[in-house]
Amino acid sequence: MLSYRHAYHAGSHADVLKHLVLMLCMQHMNSKDKPYTVIDTHAGAGLYVLDSEQAKRTGEFINGIGRLWPRTDLPAPLAQFMTSIKALNQSGQLRRYPGSPWLIDHLARPIDRLRFCELHPTDFALLRRQYKEAGRRVMVAQADGFEVLKASLPPPSRRALVLIDPSYEIKSDYLKVVAATKDGLKRFATGTLLVWHPLMPLIEANQLPDKLKKSGATHWVHATLSVCATSTQGRGMHGSGMFIINPPWTLAAELKATLPYLAQTLGLDSHASWKVDEIEQKALKPGDA
Repeated sequence: MLSYRHAYHAGSHADVLKHLVLMLCMQHMNSKDKPYTVIDTHAGAGLYVLDSEQAKRTGEFINGIGRLWPRTDLPAPLAQFMTSIKALNQSGQLRRYPGSPWLIDHLARPIDRLRFCELHPTDFALLRRQYKEAGRRVMVAQADGFEVLKASLPPPSRRALVLIDPSYEIKSDYLKVVAATKDGLKRFATGTLLVWHPLMPLIEANQLPDKLKKSGATHWVHATLSVCATSTQGRGMHGSGMFIINPPWTLAAELKATLPYLAQTLGLDSHASWKVDEIEQKALKPGDA
């Protein structure tokens, strides 16, 4: 099923949370000299125009990045994030918003290796065009990101950051995310895995965080941002979450200092809220149990 296109949702509140977390994790990766590999399992088109027909049809960016664009009181992490957004919009008008591939490429260093996967033929063509002259540093594949992930871990660099953010259009995506997370940890236990997930009145969506907590990770951060009340009709998304395995040690504190501002600024009603949970357990050595 390949009907989903992110152009309709670019710059939404969910993108803001996802890309803020992605930026903070990459900044931590950059703090060490050794190279690393980034794998984006569902890359999309890479870059989005906010005055396109698709973006204007839903207008989701208006209550997402559009609310942050004019603000001058941003907390430090959000101010850093907006620096990247402004690099795309040097005219001073908010017209373009980065997909995760653009942000990853913007933040990574020349020594790092990037791998972007996208199945949708139209979005893949746009993504490939964007990186057709990127050389060996960037690999773009029209492929199932879950399958590519299996073949890519552990990476030659022995350092990796993985972004897993399917559309969840079909319920099997929830099962695939859990399986990919467990398999990723078995193949490369020290890699940093970022899993985006929707908050919506659906059993699979509600169960996913608990399943990820039981995936075998000894250190994780779970951050959620809700912008409105849970829908009592249908399957509308009222927020989203990021589940980060092997996160930077500073991440939980940075999110706790930033998400209250996001909930207040992006909130659509009095039910807007945020939450950050963190668990860190020492791995048991033989004989400790």
